[in-house]
Amino acid sequence: MRPFEFATATRIVFGQGTARGLADIIGSLGGRPFLVTGAARRHAELIRAAAVFPVAGEPTFDTVRAGVAAARDAGADVVVSIGGGSAIDAGKAIAMLLTNEGDPLDYAEVIGKGQAVSRPAAPFIAVPTTAGTGSEATRNAVLLSPRHGVKVSLRSPLMLPRVALVDPELAVGAPPRITAACGMDALAQLIEPFLSSRATPLTDALCRDGLPRIARSLPRVIEKGDDLDARADMALAALYSGMALANAGLGAVHGLASPIGGGFGAPHGEVCAALLPGVFEANFLHAMERPQECFTKQGKFEEVARLLTGKPDARPVDAVEWLREMNRRLGIPRLSIYGIRPEDASGLAARALETSSMKGNPVPLRADELERIVIGAL
Repeated sequence: MRPFEFATATRIVFGQGTARGLADIIGSLGGRPFLVTGAARRHAELIRAAAVFPVAGEPTFDTVRAGVAAARDAGADVVVSIGGGSAIDAGKAIAMLLTNEGDPLDYAEVIGKGQAVSRPAAPFIAVPTTAGTGSEATRNAVLLSPRHGVKVSLRSPLMLPRVALVDPELAVGAPPRITAACGMDALAQLIEPFLSSRATPLTDALCRDGLPRIARSLPRVIEKGDDLDARADMALAALYSGMALANAGLGAVHGLASPIGGGFGAPHGEVCAALLPGVFEANFLHAMERPQECFTKQGKFEEVARLLTGKPDARPVDAVEWLREMNRRLGIPRLSIYGIRPEDASGLAARALETSSMKGNPVPLRADELERIVIGAL
């Protein structure tokens, strides 16, 4: 067994009704909370904040700059995000820049300087209201750069949340389309770390427990949004996905999702869902044809199929069909509705190969293989 390390939020509080203890948690970390929410400000009434900063859509570098200025003006000493992945990522970046000098681009991967974070972020509490991104347990904040047409990360263990408070009740009332997209994002974030070249026994255990939870409960929360047992399954699986990806990495689904989301404004969860069957299929076919290039145990592809379908004799092709059928069942759209054309596939593939997510893919997919995946999802 090769050496590994594992890092996650300092404290995780999970369970129905736990959000009612948020004020006490904040009080233990600071006295002037700066609240970051989604545009709708769902559940903002949980705390009395020094200032409220709503984030409309996916956070950009300008969003974070404005948030840092507002937090400083408010004299905030703790940052709290209540919302989906966008609000949590924005809050995470704001908390880091409150204690570290410079511009967010100084710390950005790919398009920025990639400067290391030198000081711990201001105390940050993540309270997800969707079950998808797992950002409450990750060490990075994903930001959109419209100028570069790409989404990139600020990344450091010093950005891990001080507290991740996960209350499944907060997701009740989320629109079905958002629930579906977030759930498929969490599914991708369990499959990719499980197959990753950087997978560890600890991340594998999280993925093995999380995949069946999504398989059985994602359809249930779409059909009956107030099913709290199913909501708890989804919330726990999403938390696992954040812990897994933060420590084992991702793969080609998220590698392609970065330029697609950045260049076409397509919702991240729906993009990941549309790409997931094709990426899984391309990975296992590549592993079969060129086993010497596979960086993970090939038996893991069969294991994913068994975990998703519940069938002991399931094969990788069964997982592909299961994923395609789940997309149909959830109404996940094809990527063409976002204006992506077949002639865009080559450029998207080239940009995907530059992303950090591709480093964890279980096989070294070529540009032509990535192009076929994009075209197949249109």
